[in-house]
Amino acid sequence: MLRNRNVWLALFHALIFGGCAACADDWPQWLGPQRDAVWRETAIVEKFPTNGPPVLWRANIGAGYAGPAVAKGCVYVADRQLAEGVKNPSDPFQRGKIQGSERVVCLNEIDGKILWKHEYDCPYTVSYPAGPRVTPLVSDGKIYSLGAEGNLFCLEARKGQVLWSHDFKKDLGVQTPLWGFSGHPIIDGKQVICLAAGEGSTVIAYDKDSGKELWRALTAKEPGYSSPMIFEAGGKRQLIVWHPEAVNSLDPETGKVYWTEPFKARSGMTISTPRKMADLVFFSCFYNGSLAMRMDPDQPKAKPIWRTEKMSEKETTHLNAVMCTPFLEDGYIYGVCSYGQLRCLKADSGERVWETFQATTSGDPVRWANAFIVKNGARFFLFNEKGDLIIAKLTPKGYEEISRAHLLEPTNTAAGRDVLWSHPAFADRHMYARNDKELICVDLAAR
Repeated sequence: MLRNRNVWLALFHALIFGGCAACADDWPQWLGPQRDAVWRETAIVEKFPTNGPPVLWRANIGAGYAGPAVAKGCVYVADRQLAEGVKNPSDPFQRGKIQGSERVVCLNEIDGKILWKHEYDCPYTVSYPAGPRVTPLVSDGKIYSLGAEGNLFCLEARKGQVLWSHDFKKDLGVQTPLWGFSGHPIIDGKQVICLAAGEGSTVIAYDKDSGKELWRALTAKEPGYSSPMIFEAGGKRQLIVWHPEAVNSLDPETGKVYWTEPFKARSGMTISTPRKMADLVFFSCFYNGSLAMRMDPDQPKAKPIWRTEKMSEKETTHLNAVMCTPFLEDGYIYGVCSYGQLRCLKADSGERVWETFQATTSGDPVRWANAFIVKNGARFFLFNEKGDLIIAKLTPKGYEEISRAHLLEPTNTAAGRDVLWSHPAFADRHMYARNDKELICVDLAAR
C-alpha cells in the first residue's frame, strides 16, 4: 500500500511540475548537467518536514560507489554482484582476485522498477572492492559506463544493447590501479574522453558513436582517480587532466599538450575533481594539500598563485580533500578536508576563513570523513557519509544549517566505521541516492 501511495505521489508531482521542460532538469552525468555541482531547478523544499522528506520508492541493487544518473524518465546506476559463495575480504585494503560481475542497471524514474540491466563477468583485483566507482554518462540516447576494472561500454539507453566496448587492460596492456578506474568520462562534441592508463595513454578519446580511438596522450606512472574537465581560457577550450605527477592542459580535439604544472600526489590520490572560478583553477588532495593556478586570459598558459608546501594528512594548512569536490564561489572555496573539516578558504591566497565538523562528524575529527556538496539557489545540499541530507548556507561568515534528514544507512566499511561514499543525483525535484543495498528516490519538491 505504501509503495502504491508513493507511486501515485510521484505521478502527481510529474503532472504538476513536469509539464514545463524548463522547470525540471535531468542529472545525466557526474556533478550534473553542466558538470559543475549546481542543481538549477526551482520550487525546491526550503526546510524538511519533521519526519523528513518523503521517500517515494526503494529499489534493491548491488554494491558500489558509483552515483546514479537520471535522464529522460530513467535512472541509471552501476553495481557489483558477487559470485555465489564469494565474500569481500574483511580488510578493504586487501587485494586478490574476487569473482563476480558488474552491472549497468536502468530503472523507471517513476516507480524504481528495473527496465533492463547489462551484466558482464568482472573478477575484481582492486582495493576497496565494493563495486564500480563511475557514474554512468547519458548523452544522445546512449549510456557510457566505465567499470572498476577498466571495462568501458557504450549502451543504447532504452534497451541496454551494447553498441561498442573497450577493455583498458587488454587494449592498453595495463594493470588496474589500486582503487580501480575511477575518472568519470566526459563528452566533448563527437568524442568521449576517458582517464585510462599506460605509456602515452593516460588519457584517451574515442568516437562516441563508433568507439573508434581518436587520440591518446600523456604518460604517468599511475593515472590517479580524478575526472577530466574542459574549461575555456586564453581563447582556447582546455581539457584539464590531473594525474599524480602533474596538472595538464590539453587541446580536447587532438590531445596536444598546452601546459603542464608539476603537482605530486602521494599514493596516487588525485581524486577530487578540478574546479574553476573566473581565471582560477583549483586542485586538492589528501596528503599534499592544494594548488591554485591562474589561467592566462590571452593564451593557453597558466601559473601557480599558491600551493600547500607541507605534506601532511593531519597538520593541514589549506584544504586536503579526499573524495569531496570543492565548490568555488564569489572568491571563496568550500570543501571537506582530510578529517572531516568543512572549510572555507580565500581563493586568492588559501587563507582559512572558518571550519566546522557539524556537517560531517558532528564533533570529532574522523579520517576521510566526507560530505558531497551541491548548490541550489542561495543554499547548498550536503549529503554526508552517514546518509544525512543537509540544507545549509555556506558563506564567508560561516556554516548555517537549515535542515537535516537521515535518508539512507551507511553500509560500507572504512577506517573502522560504516560509511556511505556515493554521490547523489538531483533531478526532477527529487534526490536519487544509493548505498550497497538499495537506491532511493526522495521527493524534494516544495509543497
